[in-house]
Amino acid sequence: MTGFDGRFAGQTAVITGAGSGIGLAVAQRLAADGAKVSGWDISGASLKAAGAVLAHSVVVDQSDEEAVDRATKSTMLEFGGIDILVVSAGITGPNVPLVEYPTNAWRQVMEVNLNGPFFLSRAIVPHMMVKNYGRIVNIASVAGKEGNPNASAYSSSKAAVIGMTKSLGKELARTGIAVNVVTPAAVRTPIFDQMTQSHIDFMLSKIPAGRFGTVEENASLIAWLASRECSFSTGAVFDISGGRSTY
Repeated sequence: MTGFDGRFAGQTAVITGAGSGIGLAVAQRLAADGAKVSGWDISGASLKAAGAVLAHSVVVDQSDEEAVDRATKSTMLEFGGIDILVVSAGITGPNVPLVEYPTNAWRQVMEVNLNGPFFLSRAIVPHMMVKNYGRIVNIASVAGKEGNPNASAYSSSKAAVIGMTKSLGKELARTGIAVNVVTPAAVRTPIFDQMTQSHIDFMLSKIPAGRFGTVEENASLIAWLASRECSFSTGAVFDISGGRSTY
């Protein structure tokens, strides 16, 4: 994909899940377009592998409120401000019927996929408000719109992220901070390692385009949502599902 040289010059972006998948693709795209990227990931090895694309990195579990606060302070000390937040980190949980779903696994999915974005926005929005500018992009899923069978925790957590994004977007609508959410269909990333093959096959069967999305396609949409050009969309849901969820 062609970038926009200097689009994010002078801006700092925090990206969670920056060590792999969509998060890494977004980090590469924003850095190529001039941003200083602070990559946050639970895997130190993944952050190291991301290399020079990251100007700063923090090993952090986004479901840990105190760890998020520490990572925010570290990033603020390094750059003096945060202009962009992209929440890409997430987990799928097991692929089993709801009546068989382990309680501990349910709680873990909610901690990472829902509480994490809550902790991140709560920690970073006050710093954006100082400058009256910011862009927040949460990555949910088509599963949050439609609900995937045998993925009740994942579907529920992503639906909740959509609701939280709408609420926060409306709260900040009279400021210079825009908050939006993307709802990808399945993208072949390391998260597939957490799924059964039958669930992967089901997801592909639901996509009218007949293929999985790519991390680069997602990064292109997210880059626009993270830019100054996205000036009149907030609290909105942006579909990127190959025709699966066109609403």
